[in-house]
Amino acid sequence: MLQTQTTQPVFDPVKYKHTTLEQWNNAAEAWDRWSGLLNRWLGPATETMLDMAGVTRGSHVLDVAAGAGEQSLAAARRVGSSGRVLVTDISPTILEYAERAARLAGMDNVATHAVDGERLDELEAGPFDAVISRVGLIYFPDQQKALRGMRNKLRDGGKVAAMVYGTAECNGFFSIPVSIIRRRAALPPPLPGQPGPFSLGQPEVLEKAFTDAGLKDVRIEQIDAPLRISSAAECLQFEQESFGALHQMLGGLSDTQKDAAWEEIEQALQRFENGQQFEGPCEMLVAVGTR
Repeated sequence: MLQTQTTQPVFDPVKYKHTTLEQWNNAAEAWDRWSGLLNRWLGPATETMLDMAGVTRGSHVLDVAAGAGEQSLAAARRVGSSGRVLVTDISPTILEYAERAARLAGMDNVATHAVDGERLDELEAGPFDAVISRVGLIYFPDQQKALRGMRNKLRDGGKVAAMVYGTAECNGFFSIPVSIIRRRAALPPPLPGQPGPFSLGQPEVLEKAFTDAGLKDVRIEQIDAPLRISSAAECLQFEQESFGALHQMLGGLSDTQKDAAWEEIEQALQRFENGQQFEGPCEMLVAVGTR
């Protein structure tokens, strides 16, 4: 009797990039609208990233996968009028919000440029004193290509610094919704090579990624960064409006099934409510390496 061979699904990075671009174009307005929460939540870890990158007055900084640019403005405040910050992202739509935020803040030391973070060689600007990326590197299909591109944009002695999520176990506010959706949508485990929020969550994995890209003197900081918000319901709203990957995972379900999944997620997140506040566990890792 002949046995039929089953074909193992293969991760398609090209399709993934198209989907990612569409997601961020759609989520741009919401990501900008939630910028106040992002600042309160990730602001302290962002300052650590900028410290580790050596961003100071007069620095020239490249921000990769910058989104709406809240951390870009933090860098711009540091570098002052004698410095420059180039804000890049794959989504031109979300960069419009970054450009507007800089303009409203009266910052003329900020410029934007739409470019894929794996194709930084297309940028004519540089070299830079520092390259930063906040919660962006984890979503690149070719993280090594992205990191090597960042390194190549540095002056000698310049630094790359990136912030990523720690392990799923340390980030329940995000990993619980992912696990519920994966179960309800009967999704298989991530394919080999597939990026995702926890793809660099182990410190040794993150360190190896930096050293493999040719960066030296690599060090990692683990930062407790709980997501504090009013309630599980508001956390759910934040994730529904801003986390496009969750909607992609739900794509094969009916509207009724999607509603049921969101309801289960909200109930599961209620475990993190304490009195009048929601405090979702979150650990960020910040890595830095030198050219």
